[in-house]
Amino acid sequence: MGKSVVVLGTQWGDEGKGKIVDMLTEGAAAVVRYHGGHNAGHTLVIDGRKTILHLVPSGILRPSVECLIGNGVVLDPSALLEEIEMLQQHEESVADRIRISPACHIILPSHIALDQAREQALDRQALGTTGRGIGPAYEDKVARRGLQLSDLFTGDDYLQQRVQALLDYHNFLLVHYYHTDPIDAGLLLQQLQVYAERLRLMVCDISRRLQHLREQGQSILFEGAQGTLLDIEHGSYPYVTSSSTVAGNVAQGSGYAPQDLDYVLGITKAYATRVGAGPFPSELQDETGHLMVEQGEEFGATTGRRRRCGWLDMVALRHACRVNGLSGLCVTKLDVLDRLPRLQLCVGYQCDGEVLSDPLFSAHSLSRYTPVYEECPAWQSDTRGISDYQSLPPAARRYLDRISELCGVPVAMISTGPDRQETIILNNPLHD
Repeated sequence: MGKSVVVLGTQWGDEGKGKIVDMLTEGAAAVVRYHGGHNAGHTLVIDGRKTILHLVPSGILRPSVECLIGNGVVLDPSALLEEIEMLQQHEESVADRIRISPACHIILPSHIALDQAREQALDRQALGTTGRGIGPAYEDKVARRGLQLSDLFTGDDYLQQRVQALLDYHNFLLVHYYHTDPIDAGLLLQQLQVYAERLRLMVCDISRRLQHLREQGQSILFEGAQGTLLDIEHGSYPYVTSSSTVAGNVAQGSGYAPQDLDYVLGITKAYATRVGAGPFPSELQDETGHLMVEQGEEFGATTGRRRRCGWLDMVALRHACRVNGLSGLCVTKLDVLDRLPRLQLCVGYQCDGEVLSDPLFSAHSLSRYTPVYEECPAWQSDTRGISDYQSLPPAARRYLDRISELCGVPVAMISTGPDRQETIILNNPLHD
């Protein structure tokens, strides 16, 4: 019987999920995206060649793997088709392996315009979104005025009515509140008709397809985007994304039965990073933080923004372990710490003279906390590319053991570099 495995981030995103999903797909029939949009950025390095994906699931570089986009994803058709064209330069049959739920909500140019206008109006209080229309698209979904992919195939009259009603609302905000240009309904309808023709053959009932794969005994990977601390429900609100990033949303965002999930693998860097605004208790703004940026090449795959870096936050990681029900951890970018003369783990927060080990995770609360650190031995030797656990320096193994001890979850995998082969596998979720 195949396994159903969730791979998700435990921090503020950018943990290296794409590489791990790509590597695990060697034993899977399908990879599923269940939330988010093209604000995600998953970087894959295969034989030295880098590929950055935003919407297409990370299994696409395995020729036998199906890539499914579930109903919980908000879809920019233009971004998806551009990504497919990029991938087709290396494999012509890419589009044949991509399936999209008809219930996906569509990101329109007006969503992007609203997102960017809002961030500009907020100025210094901006949330730090990617400006790609994700938030406004989810707003329309919840408000029951959004446009689903299935609407593109309903006939011109119905589609025109839906688009015009939505643009009346969007353009009112753009013109009268944000004082910017409106979106032309006629041009948008023409674009949507082109998208409909190009996407028609990719539309599929994802829930039924997943059930069929499970009945066949196939293994399935569910690929999270962003990270747990950006979850709309459990993250550092309001500095979060607009979807639920945790394991509980897999079922809702794909139509897969929750009792059929076998394993939840949480990805964490050996240190911590964050892109955009919001509290970050263990952030380092000193030479060590700059070294992490340099050694880890910490720039966002989607926006190119410099990531903020700091020590691994075990309080936040315990929170992520709990809300996701993690079965195992994968620690990535261990090699970034190789040259540091000292290492620390944030093991608690201090507030008003009290040390908190399990605090509230709102942005207001986090902004008041001072980190409490535990010193860890540094190894100051090269771990890059090591694929055998016993070959790691003893101090590196102690560091990993301490992470596992503090969060109560076993380390299943360790990434020691960006390539597929630069990985230590202690427990393969698809096999064990």
